[in-house]
Amino acid sequence: MNAYDIAKPLLFSLPAETAHSLGHGVVGLAGRAPIDRALGRHYTVDDPRLRVDALEQSFPNPVGVAAGFDKNAEAVRGLAALGFGFVEVGGVTAVPQSGNQRPRMFRLRADDAVINRMGLNNDGAETVGERLADLDAPVPVGVNIAKSEHVDTAGAPADYLATYEEVAAGGDFFVVNVSCPNSQGFEELQNREAMSDILTELQDAGAAPLLIKLSPDLPEPAAADTLDLVRELGLDGVVATNTSTERPDTLQSPNRVETGGLSGAPIEARATEMTRFVAERVDVPVIGVGGVATAEDAYRKIRAGASLVQLYTAFLYRGPAIAREINLGLLELLERDGFDSVEAAVGADLD
Repeated sequence: MNAYDIAKPLLFSLPAETAHSLGHGVVGLAGRAPIDRALGRHYTVDDPRLRVDALEQSFPNPVGVAAGFDKNAEAVRGLAALGFGFVEVGGVTAVPQSGNQRPRMFRLRADDAVINRMGLNNDGAETVGERLADLDAPVPVGVNIAKSEHVDTAGAPADYLATYEEVAAGGDFFVVNVSCPNSQGFEELQNREAMSDILTELQDAGAAPLLIKLSPDLPEPAAADTLDLVRELGLDGVVATNTSTERPDTLQSPNRVETGGLSGAPIEARATEMTRFVAERVDVPVIGVGGVATAEDAYRKIRAGASLVQLYTAFLYRGPAIAREINLGLLELLERDGFDSVEAAVGADLD
């Protein structure tokens, strides 16, 4: 039994958001020297077979932290010390936001899942941008850019641009979030014209590498239309997927009735299916996210076309060793299947 197994009953006795805040604070402290170096020696799997070159960056391994865990760029160094190959911070908005009323985060323990309706609470682009600029991060850092709550669809391009300009100096890649299910006005952003206006505004400002994050709930024709836009505008990548508002019949936890975005094991198959759908239609890197908890989960997404994968919910359930466990497991799976690197396995299951 490791330290997290001992601490987990106490953490899970607390409200989900309180426990998250406590854990996030501990990870932030872990990024301070010399603690980060000691943790890095224990948790980092340093093997050239895990390295991925994508999005104009060299990733030490393909396992990253999804947006939502480190909203305000306060724990990047700690997450890197725990063996993650990259971190996506945010979602960040142009102005600070407090988010929705509490409670707004719920564990579904029987389902290895979480429902959240946080509402893009963050410190705002100016503050996050200052942190990023001073960070000197040891791994690539993506910035998830989202629409401010008070802004309507017509004002969205200028709002996204204002956020980008504040965080541009500290980000290694930028993810346009038009699929958040927990904040008002995002459904209107998922039509082709609205997305095109936002993305073009950012491209004209020099935002690159620029990716878009898709909802797992998009019907196939709408997803295909979005991917047409990815090709038309020459975007640099796709993140597949965000959380889901759908509720599978298999859910067992009483908290399944809560509104918000569902993440974790119940959306793993759908997220992997979306990863495959995207990879079959665009020739850019895909970041697969949704239900990644084990090396096998990550490997399925990689073979389905993901160059990189992200997780969040499984970190809450399995603790700080999860990146190490997945990376060690990936090396075993690569060796079993005769691949000499992660990059060689990307898209192995595509037709």
